[in-house]
Amino acid sequence: MGFWKKKKIKNQTVEIEEIEKKPGLIRRLWRRFRNIDWKNPVNRWRALFVVLFGSIVILGGSYAAISATNNPQFCSFCHEMAPEFITFKESAHSQIQCVECHVDPGIVNELVHKVESLKEVYYHVVGPPDPIVQTVAVPSNNCLQCHSKNRLVTATGDLIVNHEGHIKEDIPCITCHSGVAHAKVVDRGLNTQQNLGYWTKENAEKLVKTEYMRPNMGTCIDCHDKVNKGEEPWLDIQYSLPENTHGKKHEESDKEGTEEGHAEAATIELATLTPEEQKAHDDKISQDIILQAIGKQKKDVKISMECFTCHKEVSVPKNHDIEKWNQNHGSFAVDELNKCLDCHNDTKWIKKVPKQDILSLIEAGASDPKYVPSITVVKDDSRQSNFCSTCHGERPPGHADSDTWLTSHAPKAKTNDQKAECYVCHDRTKPEETAEIKAPTDVYCEYCHRTGFKDEKKKK
Repeated sequence: MGFWKKKKIKNQTVEIEEIEKKPGLIRRLWRRFRNIDWKNPVNRWRALFVVLFGSIVILGGSYAAISATNNPQFCSFCHEMAPEFITFKESAHSQIQCVECHVDPGIVNELVHKVESLKEVYYHVVGPPDPIVQTVAVPSNNCLQCHSKNRLVTATGDLIVNHEGHIKEDIPCITCHSGVAHAKVVDRGLNTQQNLGYWTKENAEKLVKTEYMRPNMGTCIDCHDKVNKGEEPWLDIQYSLPENTHGKKHEESDKEGTEEGHAEAATIELATLTPEEQKAHDDKISQDIILQAIGKQKKDVKISMECFTCHKEVSVPKNHDIEKWNQNHGSFAVDELNKCLDCHNDTKWIKKVPKQDILSLIEAGASDPKYVPSITVVKDDSRQSNFCSTCHGERPPGHADSDTWLTSHAPKAKTNDQKAECYVCHDRTKPEETAEIKAPTDVYCEYCHRTGFKDEKKKK
């Protein structure tokens, strides 16, 4: 009985071993492949057909995948790319593919780009950087595939720009044309995660304006100012790209103790300034550049920044030639402030684009509101303007010494028009501490005139 059981167990063991030794699918296929009679022409034709069919499937699938991912519409599938896609569709480059700008020509470069782009899939799953910032500049060679480098004057016929001269200096196209496709959404602070839901076709005209797609005059002025100081800022490609704050702390620790680190010490110190101190510092830089640009600083100037240097058609208005224009332009400012801002808007004179509130832009609409002459609007704008405060920030010569001026200024502030001129710098009543638009001086009328003015008392 025991022997029979043992034999049965032994037979089961043999059957299990036979089952385990049965070859798998791959091994069976390999054996069949090895047993093929390659001398038979039919088998050779079959093999050739299989190879050709497989190659067509692989190449066709690869081409379809590349074509699909090259299509700008593919970018719109990711929610985080909404600002880039909407601005692209509104730009002059909307009829070309993204890779025509962002990838060097050639199939090898395109395939390498596809492999590198796999990290975008990772970011899409785990969460993209906030905000998404361009870290690789568009190669100038890509721009020159469509655009001529021999242009000396812009399409408008106004701006004098020696493109070939800039290219010979190795100045990247993106240094001047940084907003041509995406309207500087990073600089304007409009592509943060919390703003993505507002980037729709309905809001496109309100958020994408040509002034942010065209070269910014402030960019030209900033670069020319640095050249006048002996610098070549474009050699650092980061100068041509939006500011990227991601990983900044790690980079600073790596550079600590190096020459590059010492060169950035001033920048790091600026980062510790309070908002008020930072604004004062930025305003001072803007005013220095404005003074040079309007011809008031002519020392060591290699590239003039006066209007006629770059403009063929735009020139200084004739009414600016009126005697004592600087002292008598207030009434013109009230009547034609919108014309004044065509040239004297701060955003035109500085490279750094101010941050914007996306809701305010949407509420304001696509068209700029029509200007209605108003001394209040002029006063507020002149107080905020670096261009105006370049001169108005200094005490006027006619004010003499404070003690003398206090007892003799009444005849110069009799009429409402005269008072209006005073109110450009001075508030009538004590300003609120939370006031957004503050006067350039803390002296206000009612500090002394606490009971009002004589002409007002007579009316009562």
